[in-house]
Amino acid sequence: MTMDPVSTNPGNYSVVFENDRVRVLEYRDEPGFASVPHAHPDSVMITLSDFQRRLSTDDHQVEVEMDSGQARWLGAQVHSGHNIGQTPTHVMFVELKEAAPNPAATPSVLGPEPVK
Repeated sequence: MTMDPVSTNPGNYSVVFENDRVRVLEYRDEPGFASVPHAHPDSVMITLSDFQRRLSTDDHQVEVEMDSGQARWLGAQVHSGHNIGQTPTHVMFVELKEAAPNPAATPSVLGPEPVK
């Protein structure tokens, strides 16, 4: 079974650009929507709306609140998401196709990494 979000959640994810180095996805959902598990490679996430989400793995959950206009690093991960807020989610993902030079050196965080 593929974990590609465009396949697992085709009504929410769409490819807006792709070449041999990156793929750009647009994601939209409404309050209360819960996605099925899917995978993201290392990506840059750009928020186009304010939203609140609960991201879950098999053994971990985190709640994320994001403002519109942010750009955040999203390390490679598998998760499902649930829109727990009162607003639609609208996000762009710039997925990297090249593997990280040293993946063990970059600890994985569920959801976007906090601003430093």
